[in-house]
Amino acid sequence: HIPEERISVVIGNKGETKKEICKKCNVKVEIESRTGEIGVSSTTKNFDEFGALKARDIISAISHGFSPERAFRILDEETIFQILDLRNFTTSSNSTNRIKGRIIGEKGKARKNLEELTNTFISIYGHTIALIGSYEETKLAIDAIMLLIKGRSHKTVYEMLYQAKRRSKIEKFQ
Repeated sequence: HIPEERISVVIGNKGETKKEICKKCNVKVEIESRTGEIGVSSTTKNFDEFGALKARDIISAISHGFSPERAFRILDEETIFQILDLRNFTTSSNSTNRIKGRIIGEKGKARKNLEELTNTFISIYGHTIALIGSYEETKLAIDAIMLLIKGRSHKTVYEMLYQAKRRSKIEKFQ
């Protein structure tokens, strides 16, 4: 199921996004526009589980607020899609909204900094935070988000990310 307001984004202009998902993942996608229910099935005789899983993740990414262009990054073999449910870390909707505000930052600055420092895409939608990136990048972004959830300052989180980036560069040179 996807939210009603994201159905048109999954379908795309003149069905282009849906067609692209079908073509690139070798699947058939059926969308029930009234309920938001989506079915993904293989178009080959031998069921392509990898393609079906990638299609499911792309659709899920779009339904969690990503643009189709960003969601298609999931097709890269090294890329993963991760969802954090903020209700697992909070006790009320007020605390969920406070945490979302800390992660987004003023005018989206904190989210943008997190994306740039971790080379991930981050979407805050409803009560979830969704991430697209490599395993290492996504793990680093989740660590940073967890520090923000626990109340650490943005400065502390950014410093941790800068240090991780420096270590990564040193490892690449060696």
